Amino acid sequence: MAEVPGKLLKQINAPDDIKKLNENQLSQLAEEIRQYIIQVVSKNAGHLGASLGTVELTLAIHYVFNAPYDKIIWDVGHQAYGHKIITGRRDDFVTNRQYGGISGFPNMEESQYDAFGTGHSSTSISAALGMAVASKIKGEDKRQHIAVIGDGAMTAGEAFEALNNAGVTWSNVLVILNDNNISIDNSVGALKEYLLDITTSKTYNKLKDATWEVLGKFGKHGPTPRLMVQKMQKMLKSTLLDESNFMESLHFRYFGPIDGHDTPKLIKTMEDLKDIQGPKLLHVITTKGKGYQQAEDDKTRFHAPGQFDVKTGQTKPQPANQPSKYQTVFGETLLEMAKEDKNIVAVTPAMPTGSGLTTMMKELPGQVFDVGIAEQHAVTFSAGLATQGIIPYCAIYSTFLQRAYDQIIHDVALQNLPVIFAIDRGGLVGADGATHHGVFDLAYLNAIPNMIISSPMDELEFRNLLFTARIKNHGPFAIRYPRGKGTGIEWNLGPESIEIGTGRKLKEGKDIAFVSIGHIGNQIEKAAAQLEELNIDYAHYDIRFLKPFDKPLLHEIFQNHDKIVAIEEGTIIGGLGSTIRDFMNEHNYQATVVKMGIPDQFIGHGTPEQLYKAIGLDAEGIVHTAQKLIQNKKFFQRKASS
Repeated sequence: MAEVPGKLLKQINAPDDIKKLNENQLSQLAEEIRQYIIQVVSKNAGHLGASLGTVELTLAIHYVFNAPYDKIIWDVGHQAYGHKIITGRRDDFVTNRQYGGISGFPNMEESQYDAFGTGHSSTSISAALGMAVASKIKGEDKRQHIAVIGDGAMTAGEAFEALNNAGVTWSNVLVILNDNNISIDNSVGALKEYLLDITTSKTYNKLKDATWEVLGKFGKHGPTPRLMVQKMQKMLKSTLLDESNFMESLHFRYFGPIDGHDTPKLIKTMEDLKDIQGPKLLHVITTKGKGYQQAEDDKTRFHAPGQFDVKTGQTKPQPANQPSKYQTVFGETLLEMAKEDKNIVAVTPAMPTGSGLTTMMKELPGQVFDVGIAEQHAVTFSAGLATQGIIPYCAIYSTFLQRAYDQIIHDVALQNLPVIFAIDRGGLVGADGATHHGVFDLAYLNAIPNMIISSPMDELEFRNLLFTARIKNHGPFAIRYPRGKGTGIEWNLGPESIEIGTGRKLKEGKDIAFVSIGHIGNQIEKAAAQLEELNIDYAHYDIRFLKPFDKPLLHEIFQNHDKIVAIEEGTIIGGLGSTIRDFMNEHNYQATVVKMGIPDQFIGHGTPEQLYKAIGLDAEGIVHTAQKLIQNKKFFQRKASS
């Protein structure tokens, strides 16, 4: 168990304890919290940089506001470690993101201080507005509603939708824009440039400080003075910035920018804002990785660095000769193809590093488009590219593709446009937990006409599918693959095209047939020795395409087996197992089909291996399922003979 550093942090069991401290003690507490976060995350991989950057902001918010009565929503949650530590989870923080431990994201079931669950970005303003309107309906005029949102998360459409709505409700909402000019990778887009103009305008900031206090006091005294103040502030900002302030145009009172590491200034500002009714936005400038030099210098790597040495900042060395990651295969294969064909482009919603696109961005910058945290836009942007003969590989994490479901249907599939979806992080992703597991994609894509849905079992098959999608595709084509390391197979070959809608037989057997899709099929390979020891003669089929289905192969399977196990790393409702059962019923086959996959529940966090074991999707679970099927067969045979 990590030792809690410093004397002050050991005394903080709830936010009220912070309010007993003076200004100097708050600075000391901030340093102790930082050291504790660094100490724990260095051993227990998690999100480091964002939470280091919000320590003073966290203390100021809890010093001024009265949580949990006042509602504080952290968007997305990467910045909320300090919040967790001072809201009764200090000692449990060592279990952060570990199996059976606390979540790495705010979770309503975990604590009364987590007002809203936020694992996906850009939801905080909408949720805070809903809570604020509810408070107005219930007559709770004193309740405060605070949404803390990063500049990266602010690029998403939902954030703008919420701002647009909040500006006309006159609800008591405070949006704190935590601006560090980076999300995971560098922030992109016009909003980034706009915020940069504000933060670097020396003339504006100098005059702002001189006028802010006077104007703010006037704004406390009813709607008429408030409207006058807003007009005066708009005029000031328009004159100095040569354009009207965007937030003010949405009827938000805009304050800032201010130093997000100046705790006294933050406290004084928030105390003033408490008394001003209506929607307000406080623009706070922070440094991602603040207080840990290595994290300040390399913000992308230290967003979530894995285990690292605190003194040197060096990450834990990986064993030699490790299998390539699927993300490496994607990046290198796409770069190779894009060099040959300038019409091939990559589209990513703010995840170029995680998706393996950084090398392609450097070598072919005109063929990679980072559109910001905007999955809906990424999909329809790709659709627009496809109408003009461009070949877009839209690289989106499975859990985030859920956010663009309507665009997949309406803008791509309905028009049968050749957008290639590279669906990263398919399956159980590990410590990020329920908000990030990519377990619904096979099922929700399966319901959409015109979709081709594929998933490789290994790196070479993945490379070949990426190639196939380029040369044989005339409509939407999804390739779904997991996070992290592959099997170690030699993959940098060919590549070769695969006949769309075909699977493959990997092993012949008569007792039982395993039918798998994707990387999870390798669990059957891991179970091989145990199955052989039990004298279970099994067949294994890699179906490869969920849609279109390999019907000849399915006929072969049903004609030769009456015990079939469908294995998928996705929800068992609507995926591979359901499709096989539908096929069986349609063709009047008589067989026992067992579905192995993600049960109808949300799965928590832990290592993938721990989670596979917990839901019976590991090699041991496969062996147990096979044994049960074989034993049931013998039981029914004895019963029939008697």
